[in-house]
Amino acid sequence: MNKPIFGEKNQTADYQDRYAAYIIVPKNEHLAVIEAPNGAFFLPGGEIEGEETKEEAIRRELMEEMGIAAEIDEYLGEAVEYFYSNHRQTYYHNPGYFYVAKTWYQIGQPTEKTNRIWWVTSEEALAKLKRGSHRWAVEKWLATKE
Repeated sequence: MNKPIFGEKNQTADYQDRYAAYIIVPKNEHLAVIEAPNGAFFLPGGEIEGEETKEEAIRRELMEEMGIAAEIDEYLGEAVEYFYSNHRQTYYHNPGYFYVAKTWYQIGQPTEKTNRIWWVTSEEALAKLKRGSHRWAVEKWLATKE
């Protein structure tokens, strides 16, 4: 199965691999998106650290970003994104693994205090999300609900 690829790959740039896992967290007719300090919106999740599994990374990121624990329902797939981070002044090759939460519950306050949680409709999420791979995951999730 071919992975969708997003972003422009600069053929002269030196890319750093950044493997990441993300999750769609639904609540009624809404889903969570995370607003980073720079105003960009992403699905909850992030970089897989060290020897973490994808699922372990999601569990850690959900606690950091939202203060929640979730049961993973399904794996949507992998999408690759090429991008340049102005903040880190680095080119990234970002394979992302996307999941959907079956259930979730609040267990505390987010441990990261720099992000903001938004509950938006899928249409708002598609308009707000910065990365094409994140929009692809929301579209794929919506197709499974039809």
